[in-house]
Amino acid sequence: MTPTPTTDPDDAATIAALRAADDAPEDAFARARQRFAGRAAADGLVDVAYEDHDSPLGRLRIGATARGVVRIGLPAEDPEAVLEQLAREISPRVLRSGSALLTTARHELDEYFAGARRQFDVALDWRLTRAFRRQVLEATARIPYGATSSYRDVATVAGSPNAVRAAGTALATNPLPLLVPCHRVLRSDGALGQYRGGAAAKGQLLALERPA
Repeated sequence: MTPTPTTDPDDAATIAALRAADDAPEDAFARARQRFAGRAAADGLVDVAYEDHDSPLGRLRIGATARGVVRIGLPAEDPEAVLEQLAREISPRVLRSGSALLTTARHELDEYFAGARRQFDVALDWRLTRAFRRQVLEATARIPYGATSSYRDVATVAGSPNAVRAAGTALATNPLPLLVPCHRVLRSDGALGQYRGGAAAKGQLLALERPA
């Protein structure tokens, strides 16, 4: 588990005591945690805020920095591993805490799953992907809702038409699934191919976007 920033000893002690008490009221713990997170954020001690969000795919773990959404963990992923990646590659100052960016992301995701949104507008933080992998994902981000492309197509748009395998790796490790729609990239024979969230989730997303 990643370290938790501390701003007020009383809040930290309260949370520790509530965690230790088997009969601690859940709402009391939630209020203490919310107060602690709010103070940490206000003091500039949170570099990555995250929240869990329920979706038709299952529970998503969404992380955001001041720049934008930086990571979406799909239900098939280990949520603790998502936090560990954020702590390792961005900052250990990771905390479950609300933010305007997270609120926007959650709202837009709800609209997308309800069929009311075809393009995401929330800001993205691309720092977890670099070089050719980022070029592949930027090309993928331009695939329209309801359309699909092939691994070779996105490799070509990214500038390396023969780097199909590398393009596949970039898509399989996409840190921003859904917002960067790697589910719209298929094998040249029309097969689904790899997906970070699993083949069933990829098929579900394609079915959602399929014209009626």
